[in-house]
Amino acid sequence: SSSARSAVVVVIVGMAGSGKTTFVAGLQRHLREVCGKRVYTVNLDPAVVSLGYEPNIDIRDTVDYKKVMQHYRLGPNGAILTSLNLFATKFGDVLQLLEQRRATHDVILVDTPGQIEVFTWSASGTIILESLSASLPTCVCYVLDTPRCSRPVTLMSNMLYACSVLYKAKLPFLGCFNKVDVANHRLCQEWMVNYDAFQEALLTDESYLASLSRSSALMLVEFYRVIQTVGVSSITGEGMADVVMQLERCAEEYRTDFLPFLEQQKRTKEQRARESAEAQLERFKRDYDPSVQAAALAAAVARGSTAGKSVSGGQETVSGGQETVSGGQETVSGGQETVSGGQETVTSSPKRQDDLAEVGASEA
Repeated sequence: SSSARSAVVVVIVGMAGSGKTTFVAGLQRHLREVCGKRVYTVNLDPAVVSLGYEPNIDIRDTVDYKKVMQHYRLGPNGAILTSLNLFATKFGDVLQLLEQRRATHDVILVDTPGQIEVFTWSASGTIILESLSASLPTCVCYVLDTPRCSRPVTLMSNMLYACSVLYKAKLPFLGCFNKVDVANHRLCQEWMVNYDAFQEALLTDESYLASLSRSSALMLVEFYRVIQTVGVSSITGEGMADVVMQLERCAEEYRTDFLPFLEQQKRTKEQRARESAEAQLERFKRDYDPSVQAAALAAAVARGSTAGKSVSGGQETVSGGQETVSGGQETVSGGQETVSGGQETVTSSPKRQDDLAEVGASEA
């Protein structure tokens, strides 16, 4: 019931140059001016120079992208990733602010970095997305560049990435063909659902990627059919009404499908935590049980008081008598006589040493 009254979080992702920031600005304007919605915006792109909207929370106020490059000696992409990692360490505070706005706002728009892999495949991006989806109704809006997708090979690449984001996030998903004021998106939508039409378009392309796309298209056509798509122009506002309608569908899908799944995951995690705690408690009781300790101590005392006796390879040792029998080998060296077999050692006295010296001299 709380999620039904909550603001809906829309996370906007997409390839570099697809027009994500312009899309956020256009969607915010349409929601406020046409739909009368209360919109809250979050910018997670530390490298953007200017925005077409005024963000409520801006990562640039917390992390200086250029100083990160200088301090850590990083390139542009590495600095973006590091900036996002630093911001993610304080995302708990951001989440508290968003939860305070859940009853006062209708939509929360989250603009992500231009490099899609920085957000979708990084640990910080995963933390941010999972934190949002666990606290607020969340959906993912994937922005596609329609003019570039007019080539079937480029469309295949974009849709492959869309499928990977869809199944990694496991959230309600919407594909938006942006820039329809430049190129029509109807052909792209037809290719997504009509395998024969897509194959026919691929036959006109003789490149290596076209061959790869032809072999992959049949396998992926079923995945494409589950992705809802709309055409939109961030500049003219064309198709924004369809976007809003689909976002409402995504919010309902979150409540009916994802929320029960999330609650089941929480129950499973709590059950596993309880079972682990109970197992640790049982091991603790078993290790510190007085009766068990007494038995172990008695066994140790019994082992220590018993005379050790071992027989190995014909060699016998009796503790106390230090008697060893092994082979019967006799060695005389420097007045020291050792008889292996009785472990008997005779060390000559000084007088005997003198006698031996005299005997040696007479023999010489």
